[in-house]
Amino acid sequence: MLDARQLQALAAVVEHGSFTAAAQALALTVAAVSLRVKALEAQLGQRLVVRGKTVRATPAGQALLAHVKQVQLMEADLLERLTGGAGQRWQSVPVAINADSAAAWFLPGVAPLLARQRLLLDLTIDDQDHTHELLKNGSVIGCVTTRADAMRGCVAEPLGVMRYRCVATPALAARARTPQGRVTPHRLLALPAVIFNRKDALQDVWLAQHFGLRGARYPRHFMPAVDAFERAIELGLGWGMVPEMHLQARAGRPQLTEVLPGAVVDVALYWQHWEREPPTAQRLTRAIRDAARAALQPMSAAG
Repeated sequence: MLDARQLQALAAVVEHGSFTAAAQALALTVAAVSLRVKALEAQLGQRLVVRGKTVRATPAGQALLAHVKQVQLMEADLLERLTGGAGQRWQSVPVAINADSAAAWFLPGVAPLLARQRLLLDLTIDDQDHTHELLKNGSVIGCVTTRADAMRGCVAEPLGVMRYRCVATPALAARARTPQGRVTPHRLLALPAVIFNRKDALQDVWLAQHFGLRGARYPRHFMPAVDAFERAIELGLGWGMVPEMHLQARAGRPQLTEVLPGAVVDVALYWQHWEREPPTAQRLTRAIRDAARAALQPMSAAG
């Protein structure tokens, strides 16, 4: 049998990144937290965390963290059934998602469920090509990802396609064209791009698909916030990849135009989650599935 207090200490240490921060969160001494984690490691005969400037879980620790999150959700569901919902506690649900999805369709889609079920969304924003790592290491119960192959113990449900278009201000887009109106890579790559963060490769995918360029070098602004990202493009700082659904909701905002009309990048998204979900997680999965169906393009119709 695993000791609940030891599991709680392990989860806190990994979540907060240090024994000191975990001790503060649990209202314990650092020594008490350390002893609980060491006792759990001794019982299982292996290291569960890598101690350093920032503590991180080992593969065994990641498996235990996923177990802890499942147990917490199952306990909350059990208490709700036993009490008939009276005095239902707020329950945290950690999820990883890309910023474009969070702003455009995810939050509006799950908000009613969160309020109705007293769920606290613990959202981690990351690039859609990297969110699955957070599910793999036990940090979240599910993720919106581009990864179609399900990880061990998980299910990958197709959500739909987010379509992106390369846009800029009319003045900047004109600078990428020849006097005859043709966009050339030489002119375009002399202009800065606005990129969400260093994991964002959409602009490189666009260049590869529509110009056959790979490993292209060009000046870049990094703007890791949706509002700042689009505002930078509006201000003429550079060209960038914006979701089509964002462009359709720009009434009253400065004009943006496609750099290469009709040249899109379609990103297929999947919801990866535990294969065996507690009821609360099942309800969240249904809400995400329904929200995506209403907002995203069907995968069969994309491209």
